[in-house]
Amino acid sequence: MRPVLRAEGLSRTFGAGAGEVRALRDVDLTVTAGELLVVRGPSGSGKTTLLNLLGGLDRPTSGRVWLREDEMTAMREREILAARRRRIGYVFQSFGLVPVLSAAENVEVPLRLRRVAPAERAERVRAALAAVGLDGHAKQRPYELSGGQQQRVGIARALVAEPEVLIADEPTGQLDSATAAVVMDLIRDVVHTRGVAAVVSTHDPILMERADRVVELHDGRVPAGG
Repeated sequence: MRPVLRAEGLSRTFGAGAGEVRALRDVDLTVTAGELLVVRGPSGSGKTTLLNLLGGLDRPTSGRVWLREDEMTAMREREILAARRRRIGYVFQSFGLVPVLSAAENVEVPLRLRRVAPAERAERVRAALAAVGLDGHAKQRPYELSGGQQQRVGIARALVAEPEVLIADEPTGQLDSATAAVVMDLIRDVVHTRGVAAVVSTHDPILMERADRVVELHDGRVPAGG
């Protein structure tokens, strides 16, 4: 199966001279449709840097990233922005919800950015919230929801635009173990049923049981053939 997401020789260096930090070193990675790839490693190992590069949120110092046949690292900024809006969904550890918006309005944001018609927006938001088990919470604001419910809203928002790739950086980092397991089960089920290529970072060994494949990251490196 051809990969949906592919990275070749990814390296990222911050700073220069004596203050230079090599956060990522020559990383090769592939992810196929319907695959949940977990990147594990201790804090400071380069997980967030890797996910930012894979998701087009940052550019590598060297190396290339492909989204199917399109080389993201060769795109102009406006092209990368379009790819992020249309083809990639993001889930963040801090949930990333807008406090003054309801759950439904938070989920709706990507569709508004894409100028989707109001009737279609409403139906897709309803379906996305139902898919994460929040049918009855559409009008509630983030502060009225538990941490697990807020992260479910974040997942619904990431998936409402039907992306090809899901990038999740420590999505259960602020949740207790039981809630974290539920959220990871949800991500796994969505990935498998919708055929999304997903990359999830974590340092929690319990969550790795949900992965189709686990890649170790240490000092900015992963094993060859990841």
